[in-house]
Amino acid sequence: MADFDYSDTDWEAIERLKKWYSGDIHDSMEALGLWGCLEGISLLGALAPGDVVCGPAVTVLFEPSDRKGEPQDVYHNAIDNAPKGGIMVCDASCAPGSCSGELMSTGAKTHGCAATVVNGTVRDLAQVRALGYPLFGTMPSPIGVTGKKEPKKSQVPLKIGKATVKPGDVIFGDIDGVVVIPKEHVKAVADQADALGKEEATNRDRILAGEKLQAIWPAE
Repeated sequence: MADFDYSDTDWEAIERLKKWYSGDIHDSMEALGLWGCLEGISLLGALAPGDVVCGPAVTVLFEPSDRKGEPQDVYHNAIDNAPKGGIMVCDASCAPGSCSGELMSTGAKTHGCAATVVNGTVRDLAQVRALGYPLFGTMPSPIGVTGKKEPKKSQVPLKIGKATVKPGDVIFGDIDGVVVIPKEHVKAVADQADALGKEEATNRDRILAGEKLQAIWPAE
């Protein structure tokens, strides 16, 4: 049975991370020797200008399958058991087909998920945007999954490009992309982002006051 216990989630650090944007978060990670960009995945659903999503990952792994009849039971179970504020992360790159669209997004939003991130195509974008749900994917496609692949495992590590997403890791997404922060480094990244954010605010004020960029960078 997959483990859906999120009682040790650092919600305080997550709330602090929400003050920033993905560039701040990834710069902060790189300063700590970490890498978290989920390359090739972008916002395709709805997110208000300036808004971000940030929460613990609930993972689902798809594998090739010729079964018919929308065999999505593993995915459905993961959505139904996700913590409020959690973010669904699906690796569906094994075969063509969009594993998430209007109905999966409606189910996820209804059960309190903050967003869905798919390493693969997604569909029903007009309906998902009307729903107001943040759905991330590699590109749109009307192709369905039945007879091509199905969700086989949940709450397992997912390798997406150079990054690995484990259940409980923190996902941060905005209009620029998606970043995963290893659970054990969330507080350190939040601390680093707070410091970076203050520095950027100071530099912004200096630029608006008329200082030249070369007077600000490179910092000593």
